[in-house]
Amino acid sequence: MLIGELLQAQGLVKTAEIENALLVQASKGGKLGEVLVRLGAVSTSSLYACLAEQLACPLLAPAEFDEAAARATMERLRMPAGWWLDRQVLLAETEAGLQVASTDPLDIDVREALAEEPLAAAHHWRLLLPADAEALAQRLRQHAQGQSGSLDARTLRELAEDAPVVAFVNNTLAQALEARASDIHVEPGERECTLRFRIDGVLHTRSTMPMDRYPAIASRVKLIGGLDIAERRLPQDGRIGTRVAGREVDIRISSIPAVHGESLVLRLLPKERGDIGMHRIGMEPDHMAQFQDWLQWPNGLVLVTGPTGSGKSTTLYSALSHINDGVRKLITVEDPVELRLPGVVQIQTQADIGYTFARALRSILRHDPDVIMVGEIRDRETAEIAIQAALTGHLVLATLHTNDALSAVNRLVDMGIEPYLVAAALRAVMAQRLVRRLCPSCAQPHNDPEPLAQRWARLAPRTPAAANLPAQPQWLMAKGCAACSGTGFRGRVGIYELVTVTAPLQHEIAQNAPIERLLELANQDGRRSMVDDGLIKTSRGLSTLDEVMRAASAQDE
Repeated sequence: MLIGELLQAQGLVKTAEIENALLVQASKGGKLGEVLVRLGAVSTSSLYACLAEQLACPLLAPAEFDEAAARATMERLRMPAGWWLDRQVLLAETEAGLQVASTDPLDIDVREALAEEPLAAAHHWRLLLPADAEALAQRLRQHAQGQSGSLDARTLRELAEDAPVVAFVNNTLAQALEARASDIHVEPGERECTLRFRIDGVLHTRSTMPMDRYPAIASRVKLIGGLDIAERRLPQDGRIGTRVAGREVDIRISSIPAVHGESLVLRLLPKERGDIGMHRIGMEPDHMAQFQDWLQWPNGLVLVTGPTGSGKSTTLYSALSHINDGVRKLITVEDPVELRLPGVVQIQTQADIGYTFARALRSILRHDPDVIMVGEIRDRETAEIAIQAALTGHLVLATLHTNDALSAVNRLVDMGIEPYLVAAALRAVMAQRLVRRLCPSCAQPHNDPEPLAQRWARLAPRTPAAANLPAQPQWLMAKGCAACSGTGFRGRVGIYELVTVTAPLQHEIAQNAPIERLLELANQDGRRSMVDDGLIKTSRGLSTLDEVMRAASAQDE
């Protein structure tokens, strides 16, 4: 007899309640009994009493369960104890056989996993009320803590290939892409493992789970990234190209040993990013015209600077797309190649076999390039070859890690490049940051604009760039809605500082002048700092002052 019929036969629910529950089940899914409980048509205890009769599976009182036997059984399980406890399945092996207490004796995954365990063949199933199952599971969890440390490589590999674990990792990747996350963080703690997504540059906690589940998840992540799942004492890096939710994506995986286990970070690099035209990177019209002029130069070094995650690679990809007209030979050397560009020769470095940036650059110079893009100038050797290429008729686009534009000069000199060579090769530098863009669906006028107006007056630039600022800015604030997951922000926009190396600047660089002197000359030429550029975007309602100051105040305030 079906559960609905059984409940009706015992007078616990009415026909109308069954019909209503079936409609809810058809639209939202779930089991009929659970839907009836959720609708208040029947109590949990009454439902489970009927289930016990329907399944011929007696209800188990918590006092009847042998917890001592359960603790001993957990130490013999192939699957982590937490896997069973999360599913509210309690196992206790006794002389009479294996006692299996569960809230759902029909769970196929549980029955398949049970068949693989080295336990007694005689299974005695008992039905547990959810509240009783959770109470028992909580008492057993503390004992289960620490069991994962003794898992060997074979067991870890088996866990990593278990269907529920595979499904969890795949679903997490799909959810991260759907949420526009750039990174997934898996962070083990003393009692819980935290899963976080980095969205628009900010980390958001996605979920927490008992540490019992961590070994299987960590092993799965390491397995797909080609890492050694048995090595938990040393940092490891890996990568994989795969298809997630119908999208091609490259995933870079990094693991580092921490106090409570390995911390894992997955960097998601979708191969198809849609339109990467220069109009998408958020430059003001005057900056855009200036940057596009740089890209038409026949030679010289153009640097894009900023910290990791500031959008440097996206800017250079947009630049290459802009000048990829089929007339010039474009070659890149990257680690890794984040985006495939048709018509561009892209080279992936492989440091493990000695194919470094410097070695790749030497090969490129013999390949008749017009434009060379260097993913990052990391050392003196790479810097020297990039300078040489810029001085011998090539336009070289490269990234560098500095806080602002003109600090790039000092960085190259600190690497060992002579100031006169920097002056001769360097044609322009752009520094950039990314700030969160206000969600267009819910941004609203600020409810207290006066303090912002005072900050505006204090921060308003004193350079010639002040002419770009409106007299009456548009103050908007974040609110939060479904489109932005309640954050008030959706997407990011760049703020920029552009400096063209003019003849006076070139002279001062060759003389190894202090950066204060270089800034003075750049300001005379109309330099706009990143804060200045951010203020312009804030005044147009694209972001907020707090966002701008968070991203750039340390450099420009």
